[in-house]
Amino acid sequence: LGRIYLHTTNPAIATGDGVAMAWRAGLPVANLEFIQFHPTSFHSPTGDTFLISEAVRGEDAILRRIDGEAFMKGYHELADLAPRDIVARAIDTEMKNHGHPHVYLDCSAMTPEFFAERFPAIQKLCNDHGVYPPHDWIPVVPAAHYSCGGVVSDRNACTAMPGLLVAGEVGHTGIHGANRLASNSLLEALVYSHRAVLSALEYLPTAPEPKGATPDWCLEWKSGNGIEMVRIEHSRGEIRWIMRDYVGIVRRTDRLELALDRLNLIQNEVEGYVAEGHITPSIIELQNMVQTAVLVVKSAISRHESRGLHYTLDYPEPLESEAHDTVLTHNP
Repeated sequence: LGRIYLHTTNPAIATGDGVAMAWRAGLPVANLEFIQFHPTSFHSPTGDTFLISEAVRGEDAILRRIDGEAFMKGYHELADLAPRDIVARAIDTEMKNHGHPHVYLDCSAMTPEFFAERFPAIQKLCNDHGVYPPHDWIPVVPAAHYSCGGVVSDRNACTAMPGLLVAGEVGHTGIHGANRLASNSLLEALVYSHRAVLSALEYLPTAPEPKGATPDWCLEWKSGNGIEMVRIEHSRGEIRWIMRDYVGIVRRTDRLELALDRLNLIQNEVEGYVAEGHITPSIIELQNMVQTAVLVVKSAISRHESRGLHYTLDYPEPLESEAHDTVLTHNP
């Protein structure tokens, strides 16, 4: 679901489709407030981004504000080697406090030869964007990286709807709790996809014949006109900016409520397109984006504490009374 944010390491197809479709079908979702942000992704005015590995900071690279001031010592005793969530929160705070679109990663402690040998892929990608580390500082920004929540499922990848299986980030398995450890996404990507196949093989021999008709709007795509395409692209951008500014790493209740109000307006507009029969792949994707964004915001508003990947200024400490899953339900 990373594409609901302005900056993300996720591919273009990661627009929350699985979560939104399951929600429309009446399935519960859980813990969508726990969005992991990678602290350092490349910042480009064009929106292109890629990961700048945390290993770069492990080789004595230093985070600096645009004015050149190093700032991590003010946030953690390990400074630039602090845990991922603390580094991401510090960068986000500096950007908000100073109105900067990014910070810099200064790699000048490394020689050009060492950097090229140690980080050849990063060097090539930076060079392709006109940045030449270690001589040049790398512009970086936190980016939505992983969702620890999703459609409620069990350890066999089964959901509340017989025959509907989920794997990867679409599902909420609970294995990550409120914060994922590095590389543990393999559990949901590989283990749960394998279990989904096993569950499907067990289910299919006794599965009932599908009932119901294909919705009329599925039978023939109606292409919208140019004005509607402009509106779609504008709404996509608005969703991503709202999520970046108000539902990012450091949250506050009034920001979340403002985000929900604005997202509700976009959602009403999109549902109007659907009701009028203006059904295109872009509109369906937009419908899924805004629905997933709304669910993330509602989940964040529901948690009255800070825990794991969810940090709010209104409730900066974890509370024992809040040590439970955030589960959203509805009847379609």
